[in-house]
Amino acid sequence: MLDLPRLQALRAVQTFGTVTAAAGALHITPSAVSQHLAKLERETHTTLVEKDGRRLRLTEAGRVLAEHAGRVLAAVEEAEAALAAHSETVSGQLRISSFPTACRGLLPHALRRLAADHPALEPTLLETDRETSFAGILRGIVDVALIDEWLEIPVTYPPGVASVELGRDVGDLILPAAHPLAGGPGPVTLDEVREERWIASPPDTVCHQWLLRMLPGLHPSILVNEFETQLTFVAEGLGVAFIPRLARTALPTGVVARPVAPEAARRVSVAWRAAAATRPAIGATVAALQDAWRHRPATVDLPEWVNPGGGVIQVV
Repeated sequence: MLDLPRLQALRAVQTFGTVTAAAGALHITPSAVSQHLAKLERETHTTLVEKDGRRLRLTEAGRVLAEHAGRVLAAVEEAEAALAAHSETVSGQLRISSFPTACRGLLPHALRRLAADHPALEPTLLETDRETSFAGILRGIVDVALIDEWLEIPVTYPPGVASVELGRDVGDLILPAAHPLAGGPGPVTLDEVREERWIASPPDTVCHQWLLRMLPGLHPSILVNEFETQLTFVAEGLGVAFIPRLARTALPTGVVARPVAPEAARRVSVAWRAAAATRPAIGATVAALQDAWRHRPATVDLPEWVNPGGGVIQVV
């Protein structure tokens, strides 16, 4: 009989491409992953993986087994969820993945609540992109994922994935306080700042894709992942940026946030495998994230600008 941890290792390698990444997702050592794969190959008398540079590639036999393994692991998970629902115990390991700004804006509150309400639950967190989260959910490596999608670029959820929307995260235009548009009344349009020097997220990110969809042909001058770093560049007068409110709880001195018209917002949702829907830990985690959304800092709810002296002025 095939060993479940070995099947999980094969699915993880299929998802992440390297032994090291698979080990990180499974919270085991790389050598343990290699041992699982070697034993699985001996058990099946088949070559399942082969080297492809620094990555591992599944052979045709490996892909066939991995797909069957996915169905086996899903069936096992349904059984475990049914037993957990029967006992109504919120316990065991729970693997969460999230896009970066939700890690900062929602997960600290949610994890703190889970620790207080369900001390027997053992959550772990991985910051990653949306596609990796979906792949992790489908392959049983991720239990709950926070997903973002700009309303202009809707996401198609894979079959077998359930979700619930937390709310809409609005983005604002971020300007140096000395900028001519910094103090004007009402919202601004992105076309008004098309010719400015732009500070943006790297090209492979959702925010970058959205910005180029709204301003086709734009070529940002400064590309950095961290929104806090983007704010620092804006404060130095090096350009303008578009930043979602969930990504910030305060603005540095000398930086202004202006609302955009038409309003630019993204949908923030929680996703999980439909097969695990009855697992109490899933429900508890979704409830904790909903609570975190309700209690996110007030500064992400209202447009604001900060004057050169650092005082916060709310836009009404």
